[in-house]
Amino acid sequence: MKKLLAYQIVDYLERRGVEYVFGLCGHTVIAMLDALEKSKKIKYVNVRHEQIASTAADGYARIKKKAGVVLSHLGPGLTNATTGVANAAFDSIPMVVIAGDVPSYYYGRHPHQEVNMHCDGSQYDIYKPFVKRAWRIDDLEAMPAILDKAFRLAESGRPGPVLISVPMDMFSREIDTDLFARTYKDSHDTGRPALDPALAVQIAKELCEAKNPLLHAGGGILLSGASKELAALAEFLSIPVSRTLMAHGCISDRHPLLLGQTGFWGFEFTHKKTCQADVILALGTRLAEADSSSWYDGITFDSGKSKFLQIDIDPTEIGRNYPVAIGAVADLKLALSQILAEAKKLVPQGIKRQALLDEIAAAKADFKSKNADISNDSRFPMTPQRILKDVREILPDDALIFTDVGWNKNGVAQQFDILVPGTIHHPSGLATMGFGSAAILGAKLAAPNKVVITLIGDGGFGTNPSVLATAVEQGIAVIWVVMNNSAYGTIAGLSNHHYKTQFGCEFKTPDGKAYNPNWADVAKAYGVKGVKIEAADDFSKVLKTAIAANEPYLIDVAMENIPVPTPGCWNINDIFTPKDNIVEGKLKK
Repeated sequence: MKKLLAYQIVDYLERRGVEYVFGLCGHTVIAMLDALEKSKKIKYVNVRHEQIASTAADGYARIKKKAGVVLSHLGPGLTNATTGVANAAFDSIPMVVIAGDVPSYYYGRHPHQEVNMHCDGSQYDIYKPFVKRAWRIDDLEAMPAILDKAFRLAESGRPGPVLISVPMDMFSREIDTDLFARTYKDSHDTGRPALDPALAVQIAKELCEAKNPLLHAGGGILLSGASKELAALAEFLSIPVSRTLMAHGCISDRHPLLLGQTGFWGFEFTHKKTCQADVILALGTRLAEADSSSWYDGITFDSGKSKFLQIDIDPTEIGRNYPVAIGAVADLKLALSQILAEAKKLVPQGIKRQALLDEIAAAKADFKSKNADISNDSRFPMTPQRILKDVREILPDDALIFTDVGWNKNGVAQQFDILVPGTIHHPSGLATMGFGSAAILGAKLAAPNKVVITLIGDGGFGTNPSVLATAVEQGIAVIWVVMNNSAYGTIAGLSNHHYKTQFGCEFKTPDGKAYNPNWADVAKAYGVKGVKIEAADDFSKVLKTAIAANEPYLIDVAMENIPVPTPGCWNINDIFTPKDNIVEGKLKK
């Protein structure tokens, strides 16, 4: 029996358990839209900009732990989606992008919107720098196998996006249904590798014998669902845990062994302990620049004093930024269980470090105490610390929180306690403005019974306010908290610090007055409940109302542009204002 390819693709997606396809129409994907309209199992989420589609699919994937699916038109549709797809790639989020292309028989003739400046029929090349694989369908019969490969590749190993570029005539051609027979047999899950048993013994021995061991957690902990295993190993051996931005919430921020974040927006106390460590086990982290203070020895880490052990699902990350005494490719959930089992053989009673626990507790209490006044301050515009305090007190512990770029990411990661693993999501690798406002759409669809909120700056929200339309059209009950300082606040702070100007970073009218749309009124124009906060003490009341409303809700709250504390280093500062003890990105000894 023969059937149109578009319908067979939808049949496949249904069998795969796909619930939502995020996209925006275009002439190359009309056949797919026709097939999706007939589906009883898949809902098409129509958006007003392709970046919203790819970012919403990202948010969905982060919560569901399976690939989000994007349907994109060619040319400008594909390029509009690029930023959201690249953000997913940098943060290791699985995604399958199905893109319409020009008719296969018109390659190289410059049909409408074709991308072919350097190669005919080459629009899929646009995505090659950041997707795990990009396919162009030149043969209808190859599509079934490519679909299986695409989802398996996106979801296995280090997750990430893939692209399938489909000439529009292919969607509208018939293909024998027998060719899809293989897709009924192919499993949808791929097993992940455990740790070599000999390495598990070696790593356990290193941790047990170390005087000052440290577990440094990256986003891979959350991707592999290894929070319980991380806590169990840390508790049995009384090993302190530091974390990256992407590992925020890997274990509760109030766990007695959690030191806190490292790097530029880390903590001085965390750095004290990470620099003192004689053995560091890095878990699912790239040991990236911002988390490692631009790799300056003696600030966050000290490669001259510490022995690095590293476990990651991606072999290309092993030893990338620090030399490793032991490097291993493994799933962290499995690996940590293996290491704990070996540690229990070596030290059956475990290891107790009460003095360390007391020191961590005292450092946390000291930070909270020093931050108390500004967190309780009732001045208006509000302090960002007061906003975070009110949000933490009101939100359920299991609410899903998405940040964006600026104070709402850097300050939140530093100062906002996450109590349940997997409930905070930051745009880390690409640090994309507009991430939070769109990602919550997909997150709420993935978890309809959870409170879903974004803390986002006015600059970030202003990049694509048409997220409001999608929320109304799809009935997605999310909350946007716009932390409004009339500026690209982080860059304004850097510019002011180094050049004594905030030129190009503030929102102003020609006469120099601060300017921003009234975002609450903009929300109302879209049909969304919107409230502009007029006094600090009103914010908590409005947030409670927004949570209870169970409908799209925007809160516009004026905020002071107070810089986030930066106990670490970032090389850009030494480029702007060179220091005598810095030479080519290294500290002089």
